[in-house]
Amino acid sequence: MLSPTQIKMRHIVIIGNGISGITAARHLRKLSDYRITVISSESEYFFSRTALMYVYMGHMTFEHTQPYENWFWEKNKIDLINGRVTTLIHTEKQLVISDGSTINYDDLIIATGSKPAFYNWPGIDTKGVQGFYSKQDLELLETNAPNNKRCKRAIIVGGGLIGIELAEMLHSRKIEVTILVREEVYWGNILTKNEGELLGKHISSKGIELRFNTNLKDINADTNGNVTSITTTKGERLSCDFVGLSTGVIPNIDFLKSSGLELDSGVLVDDCLQTNIPNVYAIGDCAQQRVSLPNRKSVEAVWYTGRIMGETVAKTIAQEKTPYQPGVWFNSAKFFDIEYQTYGKVSAICSDFEQQLYWEDASGKKSITLAFHKESHVLMGMTSLGVRLSHSLLDQWISQEKDITFVIDNLPKLNFDPEFYPKVLKRAVSKFKEQLLPI
Repeated sequence: MLSPTQIKMRHIVIIGNGISGITAARHLRKLSDYRITVISSESEYFFSRTALMYVYMGHMTFEHTQPYENWFWEKNKIDLINGRVTTLIHTEKQLVISDGSTINYDDLIIATGSKPAFYNWPGIDTKGVQGFYSKQDLELLETNAPNNKRCKRAIIVGGGLIGIELAEMLHSRKIEVTILVREEVYWGNILTKNEGELLGKHISSKGIELRFNTNLKDINADTNGNVTSITTTKGERLSCDFVGLSTGVIPNIDFLKSSGLELDSGVLVDDCLQTNIPNVYAIGDCAQQRVSLPNRKSVEAVWYTGRIMGETVAKTIAQEKTPYQPGVWFNSAKFFDIEYQTYGKVSAICSDFEQQLYWEDASGKKSITLAFHKESHVLMGMTSLGVRLSHSLLDQWISQEKDITFVIDNLPKLNFDPEFYPKVLKRAVSKFKEQLLPI
């Protein structure tokens, strides 16, 4: 049994200063007097990753992306180390930093996030080819697509959330943008066909060219190693000055391969986020659930799950073992000026037990998709485009397994902005009731 003095001196080391790691640090400080050290090679201070695009677009400076003043960390006794961890020696509870220094821990939290998932395309190392995830990627983008006329045309490989961010960023600097989409509709592996078609039309209306059912074959360079064009799997050669790769992300765990930790796609953890090594935890994008929660993926690279994991692991270390409970799946994003929200399970292609109802506003900029169980008629999930919904109420309806008729009758209550959308949702109710008649 540790004495109170020993407990106070306990050293918690966190690798990674993203939302997961910093949430863990903040909650550990609220719950304990432990010594806390955060290590990061990406940036000295925590910043909002989703705001990086607005730095490039000129809406804010990088300093504006930092939620806390620089004095916050010293005041709250959270030590920061700007460095890269190269080795974990768990038998000695020790980390090796890239400069050769070492640091010991009592508890270790791995929160190293994601990195872009690249494929082995010929020419991938060509100058002017990059992904977009980190602060360093933002700096590289300023070199590859500067704020002048040197970069005139860009190709983005893959749609999705990172792809559309890159498209909007480059478009803001009057760079012509083409997105290669491997599916027949935009983001077709996530959205329903109706939703994908709506977003595809909207993105095209902004001046972005979409090429569907198209994949990258190789990247071509000039004699100086600068990108000049790409070749698609259809044999088309498209000239460009920049190639953005937005083909997803994977857990950033390469440095752990010889650590003794059990790894798969990510660092394998139990329901309390503990790894196979005592006193070592993994949270956020790099963590992989050994047993996936119902209707959830084993690795979830989204902001709010990282925050919940940070709070959860802090309770486990400082108070008592606490299971990770993220609740109903949720995600949101913006596709230019159309906001996207999704709750629960809405399949891109309906399974045998799932039925969907779809409403689209005459403007072509708003839609709602309802998914429910064919037999029980229980609400499974909902997706909206261009209409803000109440997160707390919809979370409650899905958790309580509300009947689809109840959901339709009470749909106007989901208004997040009541002054904007009452008539819109009433029109949706009428359309859903027409579709519901056959069941």
